[in-house]
Amino acid sequence: MESSLKRALTGEDTEASSGFSPEAKYAKAPDGSHVSMPTVTGNTVHGNINNSHNHYHGLGVSAPATPPQDPDHTSKINEYKTSVCSTYKKVKEYNSGPGENVLLADRYTELLIVETHRKQREREEEIRSRGEHHQQVLKTRDSEAYSRITVDQLFKPDDGGDVPKAVILQGHSGHGKSFTAQKIMYDWSSGKVFKNHHLVFHLKCKELNEISEAHSLVDLLSYSPSFTSETAEVLKDSNMKVLFLIDGFDELKFSFEKTSTVPPKDPFTKAPVEATLNALLKGLVLPKCFLLVTTRSTASDKLSDLLSDSQRFTDILGFTEEGVKEYFQRFFKEEEAFNCVRTNETLYTACFIPVICWITCTVFREQEKGGMDIIKDLETTTSIFMHFVSILLKHHCQGLSQPETLLRSLGQLAEKGLQEQQVLFDEKSLSDAFPDTSQETKYNPFLCKFLLRRKVKQERMYSFMHLSFQEFFTALQYLMLENEEEALKKLRELFRNVKCFKPVVQFLFGLSNRDIYPHLKKQSWASIQVYLQEWLLSVLEKHSMHQEGMLHILHCLYELHEEEFVREAMGVWGEMKFDFIPLTRTDCWVLLYCLQCCPTIRSLKLMWCNITAEKLRMLQPALSRCEELG
Repeated sequence: MESSLKRALTGEDTEASSGFSPEAKYAKAPDGSHVSMPTVTGNTVHGNINNSHNHYHGLGVSAPATPPQDPDHTSKINEYKTSVCSTYKKVKEYNSGPGENVLLADRYTELLIVETHRKQREREEEIRSRGEHHQQVLKTRDSEAYSRITVDQLFKPDDGGDVPKAVILQGHSGHGKSFTAQKIMYDWSSGKVFKNHHLVFHLKCKELNEISEAHSLVDLLSYSPSFTSETAEVLKDSNMKVLFLIDGFDELKFSFEKTSTVPPKDPFTKAPVEATLNALLKGLVLPKCFLLVTTRSTASDKLSDLLSDSQRFTDILGFTEEGVKEYFQRFFKEEEAFNCVRTNETLYTACFIPVICWITCTVFREQEKGGMDIIKDLETTTSIFMHFVSILLKHHCQGLSQPETLLRSLGQLAEKGLQEQQVLFDEKSLSDAFPDTSQETKYNPFLCKFLLRRKVKQERMYSFMHLSFQEFFTALQYLMLENEEEALKKLRELFRNVKCFKPVVQFLFGLSNRDIYPHLKKQSWASIQVYLQEWLLSVLEKHSMHQEGMLHILHCLYELHEEEFVREAMGVWGEMKFDFIPLTRTDCWVLLYCLQCCPTIRSLKLMWCNITAEKLRMLQPALSRCEELG
């Protein structure tokens, strides 16, 4: 008895695992989705079972057998599933108060996940593209060429028929990794995904950081409210096909360097938490189990070194265009809010990041509840970006003692990149920008890390999530400068080359709005605001900029969003002429706001500006304010 239990716990038992493993062949369903076959209903097998066409070469993977015959096990597993289903069916959002939860099914929207490592040119294309071009780029990623993969296919066999023992689900901050982990737990307990796994356990790395004393693997699992001593008993059965979902590997405080601690070989042996996790990741404990680990890109190579060779790499890119639209539909019955965002090129591009999409929808909904006009009172791109920064600092920077230092360093790195027209940074650039090395990546949710092949070697490279964030952080550092003289000197240098830094200048105007996170602003803020407004008025009075420059001024006024000053500036303008300047939807949105702030304007000429019926409808509420319209 004792020896058989030991074999069960150490994985030395060689009997076939119970239940159909995920390497079962996939077939196309009539609707084009994948279904695994054969299937099991109760103890009856349906479908064509022909083992000569299946391969079971993965480590610890055995051919399909029957589900657990022990009725006691089945009962305990069902009890566990019921508890998991109840625990995971609701989600707590960033702004949830005590007792406030929403149904997971009302929020979750499918993400774009690929199995491919993209090349440098492809990475740069994703980072630099905006608006419709950016959505077109994502459409190309949503194709067979880039190996798109869905959650239910994460453990599908590879081209050689082998099933990975471990899957890395990489994604940048706010891209939906933890949300996906919760959805997997809920869908498994509801019988929708990973039906071949008898047990799926969820380990949250944030919680594991708080444990100081020695724990066995079973002890760690007991932190989950669904895990009971009865579930632990089932775990002793070597025929159990078990999946561990380890969420947030990058947040672990452990180094996983070699220690003198003997790694535990069974799930009931106590050891330091680092040693217990190390043994699980390396397959030293429960070697037949499967692993699905979520992590930020900054820790994915470290994770890959710990896992066995039988692993699959996947990367969450965020929402597709259809995903953004679907997410908005979950918040709003009418399409007005989505159409508003679609007109703002920068914000629309940022909404492919799920957390930005959530922030935007939440802000709009609160405005709608307050009886505000979404079209008129749409928050600026700057304010949405600032909400994003504050959320990531609060929820994804545990362990960071000085967030302001991090933001300044990000600003310096961003500015240097813009000056040198760089969106990808090497490790030397990071070490130059970050005096505190822990802020380079460990506590830094704003940078993305990936490996690029350089002939015969691989090089670590870093980037911001998108070029617009690089431009935002460049602007943010100006507001955080303590020294007034230094701030104004840097501003003057920037404005000597406004043409190359238009988005940065627009963000500067947005950040100078008195209501946008005043706690980040230093004593130089008032001087910066005065300088910006004086510069803008002088440009208008001198008519010293061409028509494209004037359009840039409108964008600055929109981001500033202070009606009194916008009215003053528009009063100086008098005549607006944009002949032969193709106006985008974003330009028309900005023009609408500025015209609505102006009591009257003598002349507006929009000749050969690519004004479509849709754009004319956008401008219509303000056109009556113009005395002369061309």
